[in-house]
Amino acid sequence: MSNERKCLECGDTLRGRADQKFCGVHCRSSYNNKRLSATNNTIRRINRILRKNQLILSHLNPKGKTTVSKTELNFQGFHFGYQTHVQTTRQGRVYHFIYDQGYSLVDADKVMLVHKQE
Repeated sequence: MSNERKCLECGDTLRGRADQKFCGVHCRSSYNNKRLSATNNTIRRINRILRKNQLILSHLNPKGKTTVSKTELNFQGFHFGYQTHVQTTRQGRVYHFIYDQGYSLVDADKVMLVHKQE
């Protein structure tokens, strides 16, 4: 039975500290980049969608409150399934927010856009 320790990335023999896992900085970075890439790619994809949604809402709502058609939002490439948070008013109206820009469905094709001032 061999007690020889191997680098987790390249498989080279390790020399030095008993708790060493990599032969160098390059192998450690490469190993961790591969390990995290699937998660990071998912986060990047969702962040791109959120940013695009936020830009669409801010472009269509320059004055802070307006009504647009759902068709226009779809045409611009808006993804209704992605938001950062949801707020419900005392009257029961539900607002879906993407950061500071929000929307609420008025009817089948009308959407009210709002800008949340902090």
